[in-house]
Amino acid sequence: MSDLHIRCATLSDIDTVLRFWREAAEGTSISDDHDGVARLITRDPEALLLAERDGLLTGTVIAGFDGWRCSAYRLAVHPGHRRQGIATALLEAAEERFAALGGRRVDAMVLEANEQAHHTWAAAGYRREDHWRRWVKPLTD
Repeated sequence: MSDLHIRCATLSDIDTVLRFWREAAEGTSISDDHDGVARLITRDPEALLLAERDGLLTGTVIAGFDGWRCSAYRLAVHPGHRRQGIATALLEAAEERFAALGGRRVDAMVLEANEQAHHTWAAAGYRREDHWRRWVKPLTD
């Protein structure tokens, strides 16, 4: 895995990341647009982690910390690069970031229907908490 490079996204990466998510990520988010990703990078320049191999984007994870809770979103690996340790490397980088910030626990958003992702998260030591449910309210139409 020595040829894998993990770095923080910059504003110049936004269009590449959005194209990548359309191909590699399951589902969509209300914030999957240029302005949404720009707000993330501007507010927390170290939150969006990119995995690259030979200059090609192969994976992403958003490692957000609000001072209270560590949250992992958008763990995605390109279909042609799965099962090569990229998700593991991204999660390790996210967890290192959280630990350095004083985080105590990571909450991960994982689609219920994405069985492949369940195996990935479980292999990384995460477990499902069935006594919680996410409640949402869009602020825009």
